[in-house]
Amino acid sequence: MVLSSDHSVRSSSTPRFCSSFANRIFSDMAGDITIIVDDVSFLLHKFPLVSQSGKIRKMVADAKDPNLSKLDLVNFPGGPEAFELAAKFCYGMNFEITTENIAHVHCAADYLEMTEDYRDDNLLTRTEAYLNEIVISSLEKSVQVLCSCETILPLADSSGIIDKCVDAIAKNACKEQLVEGLSRLECDSGHIDAKGRCLEWWIEDLSGLKIDLYQRVISVMVSRGIRQDSVIASIMHYAQSSLKGIGKPQIWNPARTTPVTVEDSQRAIVETLVSLLPTEKSSSIPIDFLFGMLRMAIMVDSSFACRLSLERRIAARLEMVSLDDLLIPSGQNGDSLFDVDTIHRILVHFLQIIEQEDEEDCGYESEGDMGSPSHGSLLKVGRLIDAYLAEIAPDPYLSFQKFISMLEVLPDYARVIDDGLYRAVDIYLKAHPMLTEHVRKKLCKFIDCEKLSQEACNHAAQNDRLPAHMAIRVLYFEQLRLKSAITMTGPSALSGYMSQKICSSSGAPSAAMSPRDTYASLRRENRDLKLEISRMRVRLSDLEKEQVCMKQGMMDKSGNGKTFLTLISKKFGMFAGPANGNQHKPGAGRKSRSSSRRRGYSIS
Repeated sequence: MVLSSDHSVRSSSTPRFCSSFANRIFSDMAGDITIIVDDVSFLLHKFPLVSQSGKIRKMVADAKDPNLSKLDLVNFPGGPEAFELAAKFCYGMNFEITTENIAHVHCAADYLEMTEDYRDDNLLTRTEAYLNEIVISSLEKSVQVLCSCETILPLADSSGIIDKCVDAIAKNACKEQLVEGLSRLECDSGHIDAKGRCLEWWIEDLSGLKIDLYQRVISVMVSRGIRQDSVIASIMHYAQSSLKGIGKPQIWNPARTTPVTVEDSQRAIVETLVSLLPTEKSSSIPIDFLFGMLRMAIMVDSSFACRLSLERRIAARLEMVSLDDLLIPSGQNGDSLFDVDTIHRILVHFLQIIEQEDEEDCGYESEGDMGSPSHGSLLKVGRLIDAYLAEIAPDPYLSFQKFISMLEVLPDYARVIDDGLYRAVDIYLKAHPMLTEHVRKKLCKFIDCEKLSQEACNHAAQNDRLPAHMAIRVLYFEQLRLKSAITMTGPSALSGYMSQKICSSSGAPSAAMSPRDTYASLRRENRDLKLEISRMRVRLSDLEKEQVCMKQGMMDKSGNGKTFLTLISKKFGMFAGPANGNQHKPGAGRKSRSSSRRRGYSIS
């Protein structure tokens, strides 16, 4: 059906006649009824309308006025343009049905009740034939029709056009997937090209849909068995095209002087896309995309359930995260520069996942393995969080409560050495010089002096920002380490220590303990032993280096009459105790070390 009309609609607050259409039809006889659609008047004849439209026939009959001359069609789908096409059909004038107007014409025919009850091959039958024969067979045409339905969505949905197009898109996408799979069997290189073309055209087309229609399409596609990677690629493309530029003025703006204008549509897009993400653990959603969606969810103030879903997805793969991913800008006025609360929740979710995996593991061999996945992931996350703490520590807006909450969330066995933790605390103390002595002690209690490397001990012993008792503890444990190097050096130190550790921790379990508690106790002991082995290896390496330095010093000083033991007793006379008959004050011992220690460990 083809005809091009020169009718144009102009906006006006009062009814106006569509003169161009009337002049072409009523050249011989005047019309006897005026149809008003959205303030546009059409002067027509009753007979061709009543003979094909059930609605107009009922309206004329219900009026009980043989001289009825005006009808007002309220909420007509598609407006005056769609009614003009329906009127042309009633007068036998041809016009072209396209993917752009099929939805409006179909809804207009449904509104006017132009069915087979009033004429064979009526307009509603014609539009249904076009949908079934032309639109449904093509994924591209189905997407175009869906886009045209956005202005008449409720009527298009009730008439069945939405369901037909959605089913057609899912069906044709599955066909494309099947063809692609067959191509892969024939030629691997051809499969890559076919996949690129597939993702290029239909994913691009779907990004033009409104979010509610897009959600329906993706849901049906998933139920039909479309591949997860295709669904993820489509969601990522839709997010990039629809959320571009949201909140850019707010990023890294400590003053928060530029408010972010959040529309409900933006919030709906973020929440809907997150709900559409595959839930399977094997899904390959890029971690940077998850963080990007999390930033968007914070900016648009999405629901807590939306953000919680993203945080849990990230927590399940936290060992794969980079430091830059964790640096999420804070969206609250007057708060710190970084969103520490979100990272804290992610870390809590991660620890819950680790604990759940340990409880589900019933085998002693896998849990006792030094390379167990949960233990390795925990150590990686421990190093990542230490780096994150050092990155946020210089923030002058970062409160003590938030910083200490990040310090205490990780368990002790998540760190083999505490150098990263010490560095973060030192940076925070430098950036917040007004902290009280009580607060400084509270921060330093999270640092295990036995888990500090030689370099960190050297720096801590001379660090004026630390409380006095912290420096004394560092010097004390360093003396113990050097005494061990003198009396028991080499591999025998490690083997002797571990033998003592095993003997002290071994023994028959209590008869009152249940099998589950017995296994949990053994698992904790195995974990402690693994960590102790890692720590002793680090200490052994430091002791060997220290021993080499001492031997070299002894050889250098031998000409001056000073022996190696004399040097050691002078260096650590502060801790000699009653045996040497002379006690030194802590301040004097600390001062004597100031000339031989390096000061390049922190940002100072």
